[in-house]
Amino acid sequence: MLYTNLNHVETTEQLEKIISENENVMVCCGRMGPMCIPVYGIMEELEAEYTNVKFFDMDFDNPEAQVIRSASLTRGFMGLPYTVYYKDGKMVHATSSIQNMSQVKGILDNHFGNHKG
Repeated sequence: MLYTNLNHVETTEQLEKIISENENVMVCCGRMGPMCIPVYGIMEELEAEYTNVKFFDMDFDNPEAQVIRSASLTRGFMGLPYTVYYKDGKMVHATSSIQNMSQVKGILDNHFGNHKG
């Protein structure tokens, strides 16, 4: 279990339910390491601003995270975390390694549109 203030995804079935029931979803799949913790913090901070997006974390070492680790957009990734973005049930973007606030906001705005409101 990751010790963040985000909602946690623990199974593939739970992830599938989340992405089928929510239009815009961001999942950070990582560990409690120096490249992952800043991304969790950014996500926690953006939850109030991006009310049109659902934010989750998933433990990279959980066998259930294979669905993210083996996705076509994450193949070849070498660094943690794997951060994936789902729109209407489909993975539309993925990044690996640390991201800063500006990078995350750019991806959210690009794929999920205007967050004001």
